[in-house]
Amino acid sequence: MKNVGPRKAPSSPSLLHLTLPVLQEDPSLERHFKGHRDAVTSVDFSLNMKQLASGSMDSCLMVWHMKPQSRAYRFTGHKDAVTCVNFSPSGHLLASGSRDKTVRIWVPNVKGESTVFRAHTATVRSVHFCSDGQSLVTASDDKTVKVWSTHRQRFLFSLSQHINWVRCAKFSPDGRLIVSASDDKTVKLWDKTSRECVHSYCEHGSFVTYVDFHPSGTCIAAAGMDNTVKVWDVRTHRLLQHYQLHSAAVNALSFHPSGNYLITASSDSTLKILDLMEGRLLYTLHGHQGPATTVAFSRTGEYFASGGSDEQVMVWKSNFDVVDYGEIIKGQRSPATLTSSAGNLPEVDLPVPSGRGKSLESMQSQPQEPVSMPQTLTSTLEHIVGQLDVLTQTVSILEQRLTLTEDKLKQCLQNQQLIMQRATP
Repeated sequence: MKNVGPRKAPSSPSLLHLTLPVLQEDPSLERHFKGHRDAVTSVDFSLNMKQLASGSMDSCLMVWHMKPQSRAYRFTGHKDAVTCVNFSPSGHLLASGSRDKTVRIWVPNVKGESTVFRAHTATVRSVHFCSDGQSLVTASDDKTVKVWSTHRQRFLFSLSQHINWVRCAKFSPDGRLIVSASDDKTVKLWDKTSRECVHSYCEHGSFVTYVDFHPSGTCIAAAGMDNTVKVWDVRTHRLLQHYQLHSAAVNALSFHPSGNYLITASSDSTLKILDLMEGRLLYTLHGHQGPATTVAFSRTGEYFASGGSDEQVMVWKSNFDVVDYGEIIKGQRSPATLTSSAGNLPEVDLPVPSGRGKSLESMQSQPQEPVSMPQTLTSTLEHIVGQLDVLTQTVSILEQRLTLTEDKLKQCLQNQQLIMQRATP
């Protein structure tokens, strides 16, 4: 990924130049899957990117093959709407939750075999595997979050401090924490071992629809019916970023594996891609006819998928991040500490052509005419941009120094242990 370094002042007072970094290409629509007979509620990629699962209000799961001309699998078994799907880390299992109050664990092959267990006393809204694949966390309209043993499908424990429907629950990348989002307008952070609620984030003005951990595990992002996305630090519990970019409820979000980008899906029918390091909007994608209900990056971040009330499943090529993903994932950082209202940022709109399934690469945004602005405003914006660059670089340097200090401390402790071992007769 290109790290956007200190930017030179633009030659002309163009708002576009001031707010958009130099990127490789715009995101493009790669594939277009149609097979559901009602709104799509959830999408998830398998680890190897060979399969994409989707759940729908039509009570079915579809497993789509990324290889062209391959037939999709349609899995039936749930007696009511499928609300959520999630592949296990290995990709050998697929979990789904439903309005029929059950969870099913599927083997995603042509047979489509599954085991079913009654998980809750109301609609299951969310299923998520732990990174080791051993546990599954579920969230429900019965106001509880439950944790299960994956292979035995045995109930382990319940988290029950929410006082309204729980829309979403996710494990942290290291599996030690669980975060949940609820219609009681709170996001709760739980310690998996002690089963205690570590913190409640109460800053949302409406129902919280979705929540997830940053790949570094250091912060969480939550989407709300109040059209906002908020990012909190899980250590200090401080609000880091606040985005007010959508004109309707935000239904889902997904972090890029690098941790530098966040994509959102909204009832205003758009997907938006945010640059978390810069605290700003990069793209607005117009693909769905009606609410965009779900979105998810692939495990490498090269692709992302979206679903909507229009029954469509779309696969997009990211393009905005074309370097070695492995290297990026090794050096994950948490977002810059910017309280960004981001209310009036310009955006790049990418319309989808009426001929469904065509690539957008031939229809990328045309260069826009520079927007004239008063010189004083230009100077002010340039100064702000410069200050943000300095702040980003300072945070980066501090993180590097902290890592070095931690390494030295670890080395000192190891040396001390060796000396003590030698001193013992």
